[in-house]
Amino acid sequence: MHHLIRRAPRARFALTPVALVACALLQALPAHAQATAEPARAQAQDEPSPQLKPSPMLRETIPEPDRSQLPTFVTGDRISGRTDLETVIEGGAVLRRGDTVIRADRLEYYQPDDLAKARGNVRINRAGDLFEGPLLELKVDSFEGFFNEPTYHFLRPGAYGEADRVDFIDDKRAIIRNATYTTCKRQPGPSWMPDWILRAASLRIDNEEEVGQATGAVLRFMNVPILPVPSISFPLSEKRKSGFLPPTIGIDNVNGVELMLPYYWNIAPNRDATFYPALMTKRGVDLAGEFRYLENDYNGVSRASFMPVDSLRDHKRWSYGLKHNGTLRTGLPGSLGAVGLNLNMNRVSDDNYWRDFSRENSLSLTQRLLASEGVLSWGGADYSVQARALKWQTLQDASSPILPPYDRLPQVIGRYARSNLPAGLDLAAEADFTRFNADRTLTGQPNARRAYTLAQLSRSWRTPGWFVTPKVQLHATQYQFDAPLVNGERSASRTVPTVSLDSGLVFERDASFFGRNFRQTLEPRAFYVYTPYRDQSLLPNYDSAANDFNFATIYTENAFGGHDRISDNNLLTVGATTRLLDADTGAEAAQFGVAQRFRFKDQLVTLPGGAPVSERLSDVLFGASINWMPSWNFDTTVQYNPKTRRSIRSTVGGRYSPGNYRVVSAAYRLQRGFSEQIDIGWQWPLNDLWGDKGLNLGPGRGEGEGRWYSVGRLNFSL
Repeated sequence: MHHLIRRAPRARFALTPVALVACALLQALPAHAQATAEPARAQAQDEPSPQLKPSPMLRETIPEPDRSQLPTFVTGDRISGRTDLETVIEGGAVLRRGDTVIRADRLEYYQPDDLAKARGNVRINRAGDLFEGPLLELKVDSFEGFFNEPTYHFLRPGAYGEADRVDFIDDKRAIIRNATYTTCKRQPGPSWMPDWILRAASLRIDNEEEVGQATGAVLRFMNVPILPVPSISFPLSEKRKSGFLPPTIGIDNVNGVELMLPYYWNIAPNRDATFYPALMTKRGVDLAGEFRYLENDYNGVSRASFMPVDSLRDHKRWSYGLKHNGTLRTGLPGSLGAVGLNLNMNRVSDDNYWRDFSRENSLSLTQRLLASEGVLSWGGADYSVQARALKWQTLQDASSPILPPYDRLPQVIGRYARSNLPAGLDLAAEADFTRFNADRTLTGQPNARRAYTLAQLSRSWRTPGWFVTPKVQLHATQYQFDAPLVNGERSASRTVPTVSLDSGLVFERDASFFGRNFRQTLEPRAFYVYTPYRDQSLLPNYDSAANDFNFATIYTENAFGGHDRISDNNLLTVGATTRLLDADTGAEAAQFGVAQRFRFKDQLVTLPGGAPVSERLSDVLFGASINWMPSWNFDTTVQYNPKTRRSIRSTVGGRYSPGNYRVVSAAYRLQRGFSEQIDIGWQWPLNDLWGDKGLNLGPGRGEGEGRWYSVGRLNFSL
């Protein structure tokens, strides 16, 4: 039974454009249905017609002047009463006005007072916020009243709870007595208990200010009280709110008891700060903070920490860090008008800071080399320019000193690359000017200004079955030193040409292994490089190091990284790779590779203290990767010396990952004469042990609340 109670005259309404379109579509439905085939009509008669259903989660914004003009709709099994006085609805009773819906077994509505009294399985929905319980009395329009023994769900914060009573002050404010509050996602079943829950003597809800205030509260974890909170406020929306964060307490045999009480300051929608005052009973007071900012053209975070007096070290301690990424607008058109600016600044007060404050909030200090760097970058489609300043702070340890790296004050790099020039040529050029500076008493060599250029011209011929790429390079370097070399010179130069030829073939065939069909490839490759010898033994080394010997570097022109050493080469690298590609999906199920270098002449250019390379045959590289099943992966790499008939380096690893958050991996690594170790790592939900597989919420979203995960890594040195 349906009944409409009119409280006041209503304004006339007109169809909106959307309503007109909907009306036209509804009028067109009979003609469309008649044009449909008779069998389809017969089938449609057997199926229920689609119906619109109300959504309790939709929110409707109703202006306050219009709210008093809204009609009141009531439905139920039995409706009785007196006109303009009271209405009694029994059996599936529903009262609806605007965005307020009340459901109950029995509902009484008194029109003069606009008062609704509901009993039995009462459920009220106000703009998506749900309350359920046995008894409700409420003035519908002003939303003033009370609800006994309710459970509730607040839509915007996604919070749940229950209480002895809710007093509704108005449509924006309420006081909840003897209440609970949690944002853990509710699970089906009456026995559900969230992991984290706040119990409070009083809970004030203010949806206008979007703030909740709890008094006489206790924070519980797994239903065990862990933190009494006399008074605490919290946001009711995604809007950030200033206030204290949960404190942290730790015990350390060096620092003693450490108590930290963070405070969050919501400065603006795009700026905030967090302060980390901490008391260490054996050291003193540490004042730390973090400031974050976000703008259209830049963003960043700065951190700082200051301890006025460290009782253990008997002096003050401090640190700071800044990370900034942004774009400077120059006013020039197009890409010419944007200059990138990146800053990464890190500094601490003394050499022992990394050891004493390795877990500090303001800075990650698990390393002893701290970089302070600023970079300006500018470029277009074919070119880029970068200006950089880099200065290191080296935290020395008397028992384990390290050689400080060179500061680069400044470094300017320019790059240009152009492809598809006439005759199919590709051109690339690079220029690098760097001023290297360090303590000469530690490095044992002079500081320098180095100018380096590289010009490269190549031409590639490629088809599905083969490729050939000849390349010509020219390296030119000029040095200016702040102290004479051993030969008395304060300057030096070096010019080195390089020619190379890279080529390969690709063969394919259909194959079948272990009942699976594949497309198998065979890809032989040959790479020749020639670089004449230039004596570089007197040149200092600022940034060069030997390349690791692997499949990525065996097909390159230079045996060194950096610009201070260009290896003389007259060698040929040959290798082959075969792949098994799934015939249906093209996914790679397996790959096997082998490669070796053949040297026609000794390599005389070395790093300081190194010996020339005279072996004509290099070690042989073997590699394999097998992905036969989606959840299993095996890979191995072996560096084999044919002269000694022993492996120099070997790596064998396997990985099992049957699904999200389930990974087990193991690896064996051997570097003969130096190290031998076994690495084991895993991530796995512990709930699997008792049959609880969790929910499939997708990658990165976990498997639902109440889940425990085991994550670990073990490294065994043999």
